[in-house]
Amino acid sequence: MGGIPHDHYEPKSGAEKWLHSRLPIVGLLYDTLMIPTPKNLNWMWIWGIVLVFTLVLQIVTGIVLVMHYVPHVDMAFASVEHIMRDVNGGHMIRYFHMNGASLFFVAVYLHMFRSLYYGSYKAPREVTWIVGMLMYLLMMGTAFMGYVLPWGQMSFHGTAVITGLFGAIPFIGDSVQTWLLGASAVGQPALNRFFSLHYLLPFILLGLTIVHVWAFHSTGNNNPTGVEVRRTSKEDAAKDTLPFWPYFVIKDLFALAVILAVFVAVVGFMPNYLGHPDNYIPANALATPSHIVPEWYFLPFYAILRAFTADVWVVQIVQFLSFGIIDAKFFGVLAMFGAIAVMALAPWLDTSSVRSGRYRPTFKWWFWLLVIDFVVLMWVGARPAEYPYDWISLIASAYWFAYFLVILPLLGVIEKPTTPPSTIEEDFNAHYAPKGDGAKPVANPAE
Repeated sequence: MGGIPHDHYEPKSGAEKWLHSRLPIVGLLYDTLMIPTPKNLNWMWIWGIVLVFTLVLQIVTGIVLVMHYVPHVDMAFASVEHIMRDVNGGHMIRYFHMNGASLFFVAVYLHMFRSLYYGSYKAPREVTWIVGMLMYLLMMGTAFMGYVLPWGQMSFHGTAVITGLFGAIPFIGDSVQTWLLGASAVGQPALNRFFSLHYLLPFILLGLTIVHVWAFHSTGNNNPTGVEVRRTSKEDAAKDTLPFWPYFVIKDLFALAVILAVFVAVVGFMPNYLGHPDNYIPANALATPSHIVPEWYFLPFYAILRAFTADVWVVQIVQFLSFGIIDAKFFGVLAMFGAIAVMALAPWLDTSSVRSGRYRPTFKWWFWLLVIDFVVLMWVGARPAEYPYDWISLIASAYWFAYFLVILPLLGVIEKPTTPPSTIEEDFNAHYAPKGDGAKPVANPAE
């Protein structure tokens, strides 16, 4: 599928023509800013700019922190305290970086669930969705490795627990865990590895961000109706779209300003609210915290990991059929990564011919139940692995897999969706055209 027809950059002066013929950077920027964008986008289409801003914030603050951090088991904790107490503005830089990770995941979860509701993963945007899922995995890896660096109690023992999951892989688990840690236990080699990767991965994430933006610029943005922009002519496309600049840039910047006001308030008044007090205690291999809890954005998948214990019948059946190769611990690891994998497979699991959930009445109920399910998993992941939390996490985990593997495929067969509008222009005029006798549709300023 080609791009949306629109006017492209045309150099006028001699200098512009000279540069354009050798390095068409101005044309690339122009076509990026002036890309035709569906004019009916709602406020859920603001998370992209929040994610890009937060990524840049994390890279910039991370570079400053690296100038003062010492990646050594005997000095890491003290170097973080040095940043907090002695470096000019160091406490604010660290708090921006630490809470920036939380803002990153708030934005990415809202971005992902927006895409799941409006069907942004469906053809022709499957590659865009897969690239986005790769970015999400990279975010999780980067955040986990960054959590190790303060070398507090929760950092140290959380690393031991999570890396211990790789030891559950049959036959090669111990070798993989040793290779990952650089030793038989968490220590200096692991800190070196994680520090290096935590510094490197954000730049890879930045590269994937460019690919992600390029992908949806090639296919065009999805929109709340799920109806594609007309590509028959520039005139028809102009009736469905507005140029990204200035209309959506200003909208996105306004939303970013509001979100940053809340973010700065959190950083200024409650910077440690989302952290754990045990991480302000130096790491001690001989004193294990009573309850090891990962960062909040890992909790839903941590709950799925813990849900499948040895007394769950599904685990027992799989263990029997695999002749004991897949035990409860390894099953939990497979379930945790499988929960992300089934989400990545949504473009092929969703069989409905209607893209947007706005026109799927039955789908709405199951989708909002999925959102509640995600929040429940997040809550129960922070609770002890005991009754009744173990049962709640098992039920919530079962629904997560059922939604993607059973409900989505079946809904495409049994659901009776309502009829979407024939064009984006029709939907836009239905919502924003002036009311009253003799009212005319709103003119498109781009025409």
